[in-house]
Amino acid sequence: MMTEAIIHGVLLAFGLILPLGVQNVFVFNQGASQKTLVRTLPVILTASLCDTLLISAAVLGVSVVVLTFGWLKITIFTVGFLFLLYMGWVIWRSEGTVEQNNQGRLSAKQQIAYAASVSLLNPHAILDTIGVIGTNSLHYHGIDKWAFTIATIFVSWIWFSGLAIAGKLLQRLDQTGKTLTILNKISALIIWGVAIYMGIELLKEVG
Repeated sequence: MMTEAIIHGVLLAFGLILPLGVQNVFVFNQGASQKTLVRTLPVILTASLCDTLLISAAVLGVSVVVLTFGWLKITIFTVGFLFLLYMGWVIWRSEGTVEQNNQGRLSAKQQIAYAASVSLLNPHAILDTIGVIGTNSLHYHGIDKWAFTIATIFVSWIWFSGLAIAGKLLQRLDQTGKTLTILNKISALIIWGVAIYMGIELLKEVG
């Protein structure tokens, strides 16, 4: 049963984390823009810890209780909507050349703040975590539930590390920065798309 729980957790986590969302875009971009891979540790650790927090809250049922408060849900959607609009604008304006990348490089504190924001202020990700991981965890009890939870968390840590490495490889393969510039534009459009979706959901909540 434990093996089944681990496989279930791994497959479920990959299914949720693979789509190109705001969190993935940000981690990849930092991997491509930071001077060394070590300098991306703040964003990797923050994104991974935030996912650990969300998954743990979902499994324990804490997040369901929190989102039963309508005003809190509306607040999260509003802040997330405004933040994603700003985040998309910042990424759209950033260029891929080495010199310009150096000027726009985020510090460790900025990486932590931005990574925490795109992780914890993304209602879509929160609801996915509650609705999918939280619900699926109900199939297990005791040590099997722990195995399921740890498996999903493990995938997050591996995935975010891999994204940062992939971003760094892209930077080394394309010294001109043209590919990264194009990627930044696409990333910004994705982020704005999520912001629009969030805005629609906000209107539904308010209405």
